[in-house]
Amino acid sequence: MEAEKSMEGVPYVLVVDDEGANRYSVSKTLQRVGYVVHDASSGEEALELTEAQDYDVILTDIVMPSGMDGIELLRRIKERQPDAVVILMTGYASLGTAVEALRLGAHDYIIKPSSMQDIRVSVAKGVERARSLKRRRRLLETLRNDVAELTSAERAAIANAAADALQRQGAVHDDETSEVEIVSRTREGEVVGNMMQLGPLIVYPGRYQVAIDDNPIDLTPTEFDLLLYLAAHRGRVVPCHELVREVRGYTVDEAEAREVIRPHVSNLRRKLKEAGRGAEIITNVRGIGYRLSDRAT
Repeated sequence: MEAEKSMEGVPYVLVVDDEGANRYSVSKTLQRVGYVVHDASSGEEALELTEAQDYDVILTDIVMPSGMDGIELLRRIKERQPDAVVILMTGYASLGTAVEALRLGAHDYIIKPSSMQDIRVSVAKGVERARSLKRRRRLLETLRNDVAELTSAERAAIANAAADALQRQGAVHDDETSEVEIVSRTREGEVVGNMMQLGPLIVYPGRYQVAIDDNPIDLTPTEFDLLLYLAAHRGRVVPCHELVREVRGYTVDEAEAREVIRPHVSNLRRKLKEAGRGAEIITNVRGIGYRLSDRAT
């Protein structure tokens, strides 16, 4: 699924989450399909970014330990930009939170854990909605400016034309404003400063490097993305075809995917073992895929 590229340009997406592995994994998969992605580790940082950039979609976690949570961020964004498309993610779903999100105008409400495919679908729908709202607003502004100079008779004629034009432009229907799709997502590693703790591993997202007991391990981009994707989805076994799709960026069947991904996992486990007691962090579930072991939970 490629990002929508039109006269309006490449879509901009803001990912907001205090957990670094989550931000990295979601940002990476959205960048891979063509979006321009910025990220923020707090609601306050996200608000600053929205002042400088008009985002098509803002994807934010609800529970963030410090500062404002995702619900408050949604409220503040909607006060400034009523047409903003905001998608909420949470591992602690409740009916009350979902109702509040709807009331405040959330586009979608994602329950963790879920696959990246679900997130891509939600973001793609959000971009489509954002572009439709922006086209609608531009059209209305143009019509408003033109109509100001017309006689009352001409205004009546242009009003009818406006209604037809809005339908042709695909204006958002009332029933779309209340639609919330329930999908899922995962929790991730604990972040401290520019590094992230995953069991015995210290991960440095910007350097393609991890460390065990202060022993640095240099990884290839594929190995690093593989480790981060497993970290982003720990608690479940990830099939090989999903790892190939999300880490390598193309689709193959499960049998071929096992052959593609096995050497990368083997090299990653070897490097972790050489650095000291790290090989068992990645567990092979025969015939299904790989998961991060309980040691990294």
